[in-house]
Amino acid sequence: MTQKTFRLLVLMMLVLSLLLAACSNSAKEGNKPSGSGDSSGAGDSEAVELTMAFINLGTMTDVAAVQEEINKIAKSKINATVKLMPIDIAAWNQQVNLLLAGNEPLDLLVTSSFFNYTSQVAKGQLLPLDELLETYGADIKQTMSSEIYNGTKVGGKIYGVSSVRDVGADYGMVMRKDLIDKHGIDLSAVRSFEDLGAVFQVIKDKEPGISPLVQATQTGTIAYQMYTPHIDPLGDSLGVILLDSAEPKVVNLLETDLFKNYVALARKWYEAGYIMQDVATTQEQGSSLVKAGKAFGYFNNMKPGFETQESKITGYELAGVHLSEPVIQSNGATGFMMSIPRNSKNPERAMQLVNLLYTDADVMNLLANGIEGKHYVKNEDGTIRLPDGVTESTYQFNQWEVGNNFLTHVWEGMDKNIWELTKQFNESARVSPVLGFSFDATPVKTEVAAATNVVNQYKVGLESGSLDPSLIAEYNEKLKAAGLDKIIAEKQKQLDEWMAANGK
Repeated sequence: MTQKTFRLLVLMMLVLSLLLAACSNSAKEGNKPSGSGDSSGAGDSEAVELTMAFINLGTMTDVAAVQEEINKIAKSKINATVKLMPIDIAAWNQQVNLLLAGNEPLDLLVTSSFFNYTSQVAKGQLLPLDELLETYGADIKQTMSSEIYNGTKVGGKIYGVSSVRDVGADYGMVMRKDLIDKHGIDLSAVRSFEDLGAVFQVIKDKEPGISPLVQATQTGTIAYQMYTPHIDPLGDSLGVILLDSAEPKVVNLLETDLFKNYVALARKWYEAGYIMQDVATTQEQGSSLVKAGKAFGYFNNMKPGFETQESKITGYELAGVHLSEPVIQSNGATGFMMSIPRNSKNPERAMQLVNLLYTDADVMNLLANGIEGKHYVKNEDGTIRLPDGVTESTYQFNQWEVGNNFLTHVWEGMDKNIWELTKQFNESARVSPVLGFSFDATPVKTEVAAATNVVNQYKVGLESGSLDPSLIAEYNEKLKAAGLDKIIAEKQKQLDEWMAANGK
């Protein structure tokens, strides 16, 4: 062999080894797409299964069938399958804490400022998503405003992707229309929460066995629904701003007249028998209690088409009264998000699946509405309805939790232009001056944990009316002992820095 031939052979071997190394690295990178936001190239990597946990409020006996149909698309587009994990809302906090603390695979998780988002970030349980979004989900940014997209940041990093939905909300009550008609109740006379007392008295007197008012959820207490249109809770309500204040100053909610007055009103209604007596301990949702014939109605944050949405869930036609102006709070972005937990083994592929939820109408409609022909059929006008002979769907998903809701079909009974109306609703809402601010609880995580324990002891009882308002002083004293003043000072510090950085 000549020296020239030997050098050529060595060079060829070196090139071959580099090619093999490149192929190996490509396989390890989890099918990194060739273009920003591109989810193609499914055949370039090993197939993976992704587990997605989300809140369940309805009937989901057909989740396996829907999962199978989603996986046909996901397998083709990103060489992944998804295991859907619905968790009942009553068990949500407990189950999620166990999942995040353990080693069980969990790739996608619905997160929310209502359910410990900042605490999960502070504990290092969620991955920062900025680079993953840039590489695998660049299309997502185009589906929402920059304020909402960036409004999930904690410490300058994105840890959750907000769902595209009604980010604004007005507040009021939905109630059974058959009982309204039966007793000739005039809802046009109801212009404030206080006005509802007369309506509750009619139901109490004439419909024994039916509670006039129940809570929507354990976290959505009765007093909370009345005072929250007037505040920005800054995530956890451990320090809030009053929207009517001249400047955004963080204050102790428990020391405001707003809080005291609505807690007192809830107590007045509870003592009058208007509120279900075990309201503070029941794990049943307001919609379930109405569906079971045990309740007249419940308070909630509302939106265009809310009455139709809840009628579908409860099985009763519901009428509604909207008792506040629409408002977008700082949690308009963080209210419901999709996050990738730290214990995900495939974060790149998980983000590719998230990208599909914001850009692929077929995937989003399957997740939101189920299988065409089985869970719904299309009408000539493009709306959808339950198939003939079906009175209740076996697949009820709360689509506002995840993805791009504007890609989904509109149900019969809703305005065909509901998504355009929702857009207009969002645009008409009063916007909190701190929309986009997200509190980083890391510097006070010990105090937040201690204060949260106190909140869990008093909040539901006081805000449902089952505890006497005189306990507010004791509640406040224990919160201060847990470090509430330190939390408020830290929130104010971060808020001042955020406002200065954003030219506020």
